[in-house]
Amino acid sequence: MDWIQTIVLAIVQGVTEFLPISSSGHLLVIQDLFSALGTKLKDDSLTWTIALHFGTLISILAVFWKRIWSLLTSDRRVIPLLIVATIPAVLAVFGMKILDDDEKTLEKMILENSLVAGCCFPITGLILLCFSNKSGNTVCRDLSWKNAAIIGLVQAFAILPGISRSGSTICAGLFCGMKRDEAATFSFLMAIPAIGGGVLLEILKLLKEMKKGTESIGGSHDLMLLGFGTLLSFVVGVLTLIFLLKWIQQGKLKYFAYWLFLLGPAVIVWRLFW
Repeated sequence: MDWIQTIVLAIVQGVTEFLPISSSGHLLVIQDLFSALGTKLKDDSLTWTIALHFGTLISILAVFWKRIWSLLTSDRRVIPLLIVATIPAVLAVFGMKILDDDEKTLEKMILENSLVAGCCFPITGLILLCFSNKSGNTVCRDLSWKNAAIIGLVQAFAILPGISRSGSTICAGLFCGMKRDEAATFSFLMAIPAIGGGVLLEILKLLKEMKKGTESIGGSHDLMLLGFGTLLSFVVGVLTLIFLLKWIQQGKLKYFAYWLFLLGPAVIVWRLFW
């Protein structure tokens, strides 16, 4: 991993993790694009996956620290709602692991396939166009158990590359009658266990691979790159969150749909005919 690849991956992770355009889908497309150009983008390393996702996780904590603190005081009812909303995604991930074989066939065919991402990008676009302009009066602590479960089911659907987790869950919150800023807050609070759980699973996987000798953290140069990538993904993540929260308040999420409507067909044509 060199400095250019580090900068590319960190910026893409920091931006797309929160914008409603699917970080997993964009990373797959960029990986295949670099490979097509003769430069393999080594984003499959466990250490890099952990580092970049950790950077974006910390950015959520930095932006929403006041709201997170309130969960321990006045808004404690939100915690069980977040648990209910997280359960479907957990079941979906573990269900995929149970059904998958030792060669990770399903993972390679679905979760690591940029063609699947190309097909799903327009679906995210339709979700944004149909639901991003809705707005209600419900705040996080007044969300019903049923609506928390609905938002959670939508997040589980977003394990597919090209389906934006943030975009789909924010729109689900708006559909359930939440205020725009509250729908965004609930979505990004949901991201903490989602991203944190993913990082924990990758750490456990890394430790297992290190015992086998198939994965290592690397020397001082690699550690410097890892630290820089984590810091850059954190900074970009914070700036992206601040920007996105303003756009959500202004009802501008639908504009991201146009990019997805262009990108999806382009990726499909590219993957099928080139």
